[in-house]
Amino acid sequence: MREWLIKQFGKARLMRWIMTFYPPYFGAGVRVKHISDDFRDIQVSMGLGWYNRNYVGTQFGGSLYSMVDPFFMLMLMENLGSKYIVWDKAADIDFIAPGKGPVFARFNIDDTLLDEIRRQTASGEKYLPQLQVDIHDGAGNLVARVGKTLYVRLKPQARQA
Repeated sequence: MREWLIKQFGKARLMRWIMTFYPPYFGAGVRVKHISDDFRDIQVSMGLGWYNRNYVGTQFGGSLYSMVDPFFMLMLMENLGSKYIVWDKAADIDFIAPGKGPVFARFNIDDTLLDEIRRQTASGEKYLPQLQVDIHDGAGNLVARVGKTLYVRLKPQARQA
């Protein structure tokens, strides 16, 4: 069934649909707007509603973080392939300004990052890349900056091959 769905819709399109209707995202108003076919560019947004508004009427901080949580890990998993272990290790969020309306984030990874990860993990050592994504409002103003540390390691059987 999974292979049939991927064949019919494409992996990126299917993932976008799944993530958009994933209950925590759907309930928080998070929408996955775009996933490139190579999983190197992802765009997400989140509206402001009663369901994700805090006591003072702005975007709830937990929803802001939730909006960006899994994407770097998914992007690396898709680009590095099944020979690698990829996990979220740590995260931090710096709240810059209140989110008073819809907010947006865009994730990008490039060949330089992927080459560095492969180089750092070639001998079987773990590597902890630190990535960052900014959350902006509709006017382009910075609302929050999220730092993610990922854990990446070549799987033992891949090192022997």
